[in-house]
Amino acid sequence: MTATGEEQVYYRGGVIKLIVQIPALNEEETLAEALADIPREIPGISKVEILVIDDGSTDRTVEVAKNAGADHVLRMSSHVGLARAFMAGVEECIRQGADVIVNTDADNQYCGADIPKLVTPIIERRAQIVVGARPIDTIESWSPLKKALQKLGSWVVRQASGTDIPDAPSGFRAYSRDAAARLCVINTYTYTLETIIQAGRKQIPMISVPIGVNVVTRKSRLFKGIGEYVSRSAKTIVRIFIIYKPLRFFLGLTALFALPGLFGVLRFLILYMTGSGDGHIQSLVLSGALLAMASIMVTAGILADLISANRSLLEDVRARQLLREAPQNETMAKPITARKKAAATKAAKS
Repeated sequence: MTATGEEQVYYRGGVIKLIVQIPALNEEETLAEALADIPREIPGISKVEILVIDDGSTDRTVEVAKNAGADHVLRMSSHVGLARAFMAGVEECIRQGADVIVNTDADNQYCGADIPKLVTPIIERRAQIVVGARPIDTIESWSPLKKALQKLGSWVVRQASGTDIPDAPSGFRAYSRDAAARLCVINTYTYTLETIIQAGRKQIPMISVPIGVNVVTRKSRLFKGIGEYVSRSAKTIVRIFIIYKPLRFFLGLTALFALPGLFGVLRFLILYMTGSGDGHIQSLVLSGALLAMASIMVTAGILADLISANRSLLEDVRARQLLREAPQNETMAKPITARKKAAATKAAKS
């Protein structure tokens, strides 16, 4: 990696704390195995801790988490959903002084041995968010339809976010503390798609790395079937698109109303000029209504864009507040150039 034409050298002498967070809902059967799979020693990381977010479990999830070695257990007052549990975990990790946050699932579908792959680009400052890309084509438990829908959904997210993440629904990912503080998920269904689109919009450096998966021991509890998955994902993408690119969205709707309206007006004018305008007043009225709707859509787009700008300011305020409240420990050292390092070595010898 280069910057201003000079080779970058990264010092890892500072204390770098990693917290692996695991949202869990009634996962007493698989949670212990998932925790045991997390490595406690990772190159470049000084300390590894585990946080389990209990999303209103009614079984022995909390007890299993404590017995299996979780360093922190965050209990939600009730079942709030995966996305809210994820955000609660992120905020708790920041309050606990995490420099890097890794999110994984309690069903042990992701290989804990791949956590170093996720955190290394962040330690080396090549990215602030790293998403694990599963080997979709070789997952035997997935049907061809599910694989096709996953690829289609990831493609749509890439178009909406301007990123090149191949596995957008993957929940196995790592965040730097700064990147995590800047994310603010409002969807209650899933955080995976929204965080990628947010990161793309905020130009947070993000890359993807290949990861492995374990044998699936149970069906997903997030959705009941392919139909629900497609429906919820489509609604999530549309909603996120409206929130983060409102002007573009409403201008698209404006075109849907304005183009046929203009065509109708132009058609009436041509007929009127040729003496055949009688009897076409209805189409003129319809065209006027369409153009009026187009004007409303333009106005809505401008207002939504202003609201979006205000939301960005509020997100920045929230991020600063989270970072201000976080423990100010010695963290990742800033990169220095090879030229500066040579000069410092020469000065020390003299």
